[in-house]
Amino acid sequence: MNRAALDSIPLTPANLAPPAPDYPWPAPYRSAMFLSFDVDAESAWTSKDASHAERLVTMSYGAYEARVGTPKLLELLDQLGLKGTFFITGWAVDAYPAMAEAIVRGGHEIGHHGYHHLMPDPGAPFMEEEIERGFETLKRRLGVVPTGYRAPYGEFTDELRRTLVKHGIVYTSSFRDDVRPYRHVLRDRTPGPIELPVTASYDDWMHGLSTRFSPRSIFPKEHVLSLWKDELDEVRDWGAMVTTVLHPQCSGRPMRLRLLREFLTYAQGCPDLWITTGEAIAENFLNHERAA
Repeated sequence: MNRAALDSIPLTPANLAPPAPDYPWPAPYRSAMFLSFDVDAESAWTSKDASHAERLVTMSYGAYEARVGTPKLLELLDQLGLKGTFFITGWAVDAYPAMAEAIVRGGHEIGHHGYHHLMPDPGAPFMEEEIERGFETLKRRLGVVPTGYRAPYGEFTDELRRTLVKHGIVYTSSFRDDVRPYRHVLRDRTPGPIELPVTASYDDWMHGLSTRFSPRSIFPKEHVLSLWKDELDEVRDWGAMVTTVLHPQCSGRPMRLRLLREFLTYAQGCPDLWITTGEAIAENFLNHERAA
């Protein structure tokens, strides 16, 4: 890296927001779990390289979501009586409308996840179109105007935050810098969306999806379940929040579904834990923010 590039780095924190306020959770809860899923289908693969569309076995990893993964997850949530938030790409909705409609029929929240699952890069000229096309598809296909957004690949820019404010997004869930909800502050010091921070260890892709191109091994259930339980128990002691990032093409597979069933059953056995959607957590934040 040259000296000019180093000198261009701003001498301010990347996130201008103060630490999250200690707003209480709804009684009788002392902690929260934002139960969320990312539904990418084949767009998880074509967003990396459009030529993957012609690599049919590569595409089949994404196709698993509509054929098996999402139906199995919806069945599990129905059995457990849980509601979650499904961040879904516009491409997946257009390609698999029946899958998306089944999520809505199950009473789950639909969140915005881009259209082609393209990574938000600084100055990328396509981001406005990517956001608008995602909104248009969710409205046309599902009759939904989402209030929540999760960035593809978990990346963000200030331009993206401003675009989301313009389009009325209430909350985002992409950052990894806190354990409770907070409100973004834009570069011009105006308020941004509420952030429901992601808990990195609850990204199932990191533990349970290994493709023929990936050097990663699949972690056994016992390892991941221990990690998830330990994190949850400590977060409960803090009175904080965990946020899951679960993918149907990963957690919808047999071994991973069994893991998720055991974990969610354990979580439901924690009487102080509020397991809910992003919309409900954002509304709780708004209520306390207004009162404050």
